[in-house]
Formats: sequence, C-alpha cells, structure tokens
Amino acid sequence: MTEKLSISLTDEHAHLLQEAVESGDYASSSEVIREALREWKARRLLGRMWDEGIASGPADPGSGMGDIKAEARRRKSRA
Repeated sequence: MTEKLSISLTDEHAHLLQEAVESGDYASSSEVIREALREWKARRLLGRMWDEGIASGPADPGSGMGDIKAEARRRKSRA
C-alpha cells in the first residue's frame, strides 16, 4: 500500500534528488526519498539506543570486550 504525498524541497535538495536519479543509482525520486526515510528511521533508533545506554550508567567491571572474549573462549573450551 502506498500513499501519494506532495512535498516542497529547496532548490538544492531538488537538484540532489534529480542527480541521484540521473546517475542511475535510483530509478525514481520516490526511491531516493524512501531510502532517505529508512536511513532517518535507523538513525533515530540508534540515537534512542545510545541514549538508553548512556542512561543505564557505567558498565559493570568485567564486562569489557576483552572480558567478553575471554569468557567466550572459556565456554568454548568446556564444550
């Protein structure tokens, strides 16, 4: 299902959109906009996850990458 929308762009943005299509990277301006919206959505999600991580406080001792790898090696050697 799709919804047709009308948007206004600055001349600069309209030119960038046209260049993306004319380069052959995209078949239509709609594809450019859809990809931009997907990236925007992903960036917002990453930002929320970052904020949650910062709000959770400092990591517990023993939870650094070296510690995680060492634990994985110990578990693998026991298997």
